[in-house]
Amino acid sequence: MVDNHKANLTASEIASLWTAYMNNSMSCCFLIHFLKTVEDQRIHAVVERAFSIADNDLSTLREIFEKEDLPAPTGFSEQDVNVSAPRLYSDSFILFYIHQMAKVGMLGYSGMISMSARKDIRTYFRNGLIAVSDLYDQSIELLLEMGLYTRSPYISYPQETDFVDSKKYLSGFNLFSKQRPVNAIEISHLHMNIQTNLIGLKLALSFAQISPRKEIQKYMLRGKEISEKHVKIFSSALSENNVQVPMSSDIALTDSTVSPFSDKLIMFHFTLLGTAGIGNYATAAAASQRSDLVINYERLSLEIAQYAKDGATIMIDNNWLEQPPGILDKETLVKKKQEGTN
Repeated sequence: MVDNHKANLTASEIASLWTAYMNNSMSCCFLIHFLKTVEDQRIHAVVERAFSIADNDLSTLREIFEKEDLPAPTGFSEQDVNVSAPRLYSDSFILFYIHQMAKVGMLGYSGMISMSARKDIRTYFRNGLIAVSDLYDQSIELLLEMGLYTRSPYISYPQETDFVDSKKYLSGFNLFSKQRPVNAIEISHLHMNIQTNLIGLKLALSFAQISPRKEIQKYMLRGKEISEKHVKIFSSALSENNVQVPMSSDIALTDSTVSPFSDKLIMFHFTLLGTAGIGNYATAAAASQRSDLVINYERLSLEIAQYAKDGATIMIDNNWLEQPPGILDKETLVKKKQEGTN
């Protein structure tokens, strides 16, 4: 029987480790800027915790890559951060950002655990999940304490259980009768996707504000418009059902135009947000039972996918898109061998 610890890494494990390295190296760059500029000491403590998690993860990942004789990704480093750049984000935005990225981290690490077989790799991702879960708790507790957390809408408690007695329950379009009200599951996903788009909107605006490249400025402003459109669609689905639309708290930007981050870094970050957005929409579509909501999520996912593809094109044109590990192209190897023997 093969020793579990000595077995080679599978494709899924390599992909998960590579992704974790890229994401943590990106996070460290943003957190370095936050540490330099955050003023509230309570939020500073959260930023320090987040940086410690990401930095420790990077150290562990480097050890794993070295042990497995695998080249570590280039990722991002302090070269992608301008430590002397002035403050770009308000303290409240920084706290919201860390809270949101902790959510992304929990989803990411839980998925990576499920794709890993080797015990040491599972242990690494399980420890990562525990760490980001604790960070999530710390950030949400501070948001609540400071009165900044936007709760999901409240609904009346049901008085009894019920069962669906008509296929009309699944319909979102009917010219002759009123749509059924959104249920609690649908409300929760609409709320979450409003919040994530509000964060994305502010990030897009900040990146357009600081990038010296017109192409990237244009791309980020387009992302801002997409986020605004999606917020409007999801908010309408709530307001049409007399459900209070969550209000955005103060997540203001400063007027600085000096970039703390490289354009390579901000383009990668927005690619990550797009990937997370498509995943959120897919989950929401699967959980929603009203057909109009499902259709909305599907068509808006396509819009994000096209936007992400255009972003990848910009990254390729600038030699910024790092290629994930892949299998060797056997046909290319054969051709090279034939050329060498001729």
